[in-house]
Amino acid sequence: MRRKWVGWFAALACAALLIPFMPWFGAPNPRTDFSAERERQHMQADHLADNQEHAMKLKSVKQDMDATAALCQQECSVNFRKLLNKAQGAKNAKKEQLQQLMKHHKQMTYAKWIYNNGNKRQHTAYGHIPAANNKEMNQYLKVAEKNLQAGKNYSSEPFTADGHRYLILGIPDRHQGTGIVSVITQDIVHHVERHQRRNLRIVPYPHEGKYKIESVRPNTMKETTVLTGEDNGNASHYHINEVVVKFREPITEDKLRTIKQDIAALSAKKLGYTYVFRSHKMETEAMMNYFKANWNPSYVEPHYLYLTNTVKEKASDIAPVVPNDALYADYQWNLPTIETEKGWTVSKGSNDVLIAVLDTGVQSDHPDLKGRLASGMNITDPNKAPEDDVGHGTHVSGIIAAAVNNGEGVAGITWLNKVMPVKVLDSSGAGSTYSVAEGIIWATDHGAKVINMSLGNYADAEFLHDAVKYAYDRDVVLVAASGNDNTDRPGYPAAYPEVLAVASTDADGTRSSFSNFGDYIDVAAPGGSIASTYPGSQYASLSGTSMASPHVAALAGLIRSTNPQLSNVEVMEIIRSSTQDRGSKGKDNYFGYGQIDIVNALTAARQSAVSLQQFPQQVEKRLAALLRRL
Repeated sequence: MRRKWVGWFAALACAALLIPFMPWFGAPNPRTDFSAERERQHMQADHLADNQEHAMKLKSVKQDMDATAALCQQECSVNFRKLLNKAQGAKNAKKEQLQQLMKHHKQMTYAKWIYNNGNKRQHTAYGHIPAANNKEMNQYLKVAEKNLQAGKNYSSEPFTADGHRYLILGIPDRHQGTGIVSVITQDIVHHVERHQRRNLRIVPYPHEGKYKIESVRPNTMKETTVLTGEDNGNASHYHINEVVVKFREPITEDKLRTIKQDIAALSAKKLGYTYVFRSHKMETEAMMNYFKANWNPSYVEPHYLYLTNTVKEKASDIAPVVPNDALYADYQWNLPTIETEKGWTVSKGSNDVLIAVLDTGVQSDHPDLKGRLASGMNITDPNKAPEDDVGHGTHVSGIIAAAVNNGEGVAGITWLNKVMPVKVLDSSGAGSTYSVAEGIIWATDHGAKVINMSLGNYADAEFLHDAVKYAYDRDVVLVAASGNDNTDRPGYPAAYPEVLAVASTDADGTRSSFSNFGDYIDVAAPGGSIASTYPGSQYASLSGTSMASPHVAALAGLIRSTNPQLSNVEVMEIIRSSTQDRGSKGKDNYFGYGQIDIVNALTAARQSAVSLQQFPQQVEKRLAALLRRL
């Protein structure tokens, strides 16, 4: 009996205990529609400013391409050196070891291993020399072998042959004249260029016609034409022959048949009281008018398209944990700058807290994600696994959960929390309101405690907001990228009050030139040239708020691992209140409350956990003291 009343007092007073660790900043300011004058200003943006923004975005793409090329070169070099250092056995054994390495690293197109066998110089090779008649290819191969003879490392200039990008490496062994000469395919650099030109909205995206879509001014049905990447910042996209309808009460089969007949429906997908209708005759605006006139729905709206976007103990006294991942020291500037290494002394995560990534899927057999993935779901095609056919989702997942301290590749932010991949975006990198909403609900129902959404649209869709509220009401922390259009127009789902909206910062701590801004921004995180996992068992550097958002989602997972008793509201407040201030003092439109600080956040979470654990005993002692006075 005593335990019950002690527990009751503890529950009654626990909110008061949490106040010192999670200051309440109040609800977000209400969002208001843009006035006609504001709309006019957006339409008449200064042409010079657009050109400057375009140039800065092109610079970001070039930086990502260069960094990706360097990642590819170093990762291959490191793996060849490891092979040389541990190699044993005769020619057949060496060939088998070389084959095994190249099987997991498809970019290693050809490799020749030169070694000593007694007094004889021998070699074994695997793969094939592409474009074997290309003079540049053969010249670089000869130079690489010549450098091996001198015991020197060699890396050629990248070059193109038969439409592919190549690099020649020469990795010397301990004995002069021996080592590995290899042809590396670097098509990943061109892939990153295409991906980032879309991701940073340098080119019009998505292509009208791919989804039978229409582009409109956000939250209106006024048509607009997207001719340049900058036009994306003032446009939303929807399927021209689909609508989303939420009925006030369940509709009968007879009524559903009537609706299908009236609108010449091709399909009707159901999620709760909400339907997505597709017609082969009527377009969106006509269908919206039909439902408003005949069925009095809670709402009817276009079916929008969503696109990829991106303390008591002083922190200075904490000794950092520095991982041994091969690419960490040279390329992962992002983790030390948010005090991840010191944060790992507080918590490295927990297998019990799942982080869902709603994205393009994930390469399930990537070596650096081995054992780091939970079962997921392919919303776009339920009959298939959530494999990544774009690259975006694998990159986002690696930022959160790439294996740490395994001597390979990159380090994720959490050592133990697993990623739940939920594929809501298809091979074009786009997905509908329905798929994103269904993904949120599926992840919530299957145990996700944190959901990352590196995607967005400028339309405030009630259907999507319903799904967000469904997860939020079930204690899920939702995190989303703000967008890559350098605009203050609110993007969704980031701008919903139930979601942590994330802006992007560069290595020098400044706001990334592409990062969206506004009063809805909660926090900022690194998003410029972030190294992470990529399909093909490779690594790439990408920029965008899509890359910033998973830093915050990973932090939320670490906080929930440190103190599982915290609610989603309390986790979000810890993240906001523990930041490194950036920009104007206090909260501003560019960084929100500031750039996340992992050690500060985890220390606050740990302190609140200790306080809660001790609280029942404290209450008991105080009540006993009161009783003695009576």
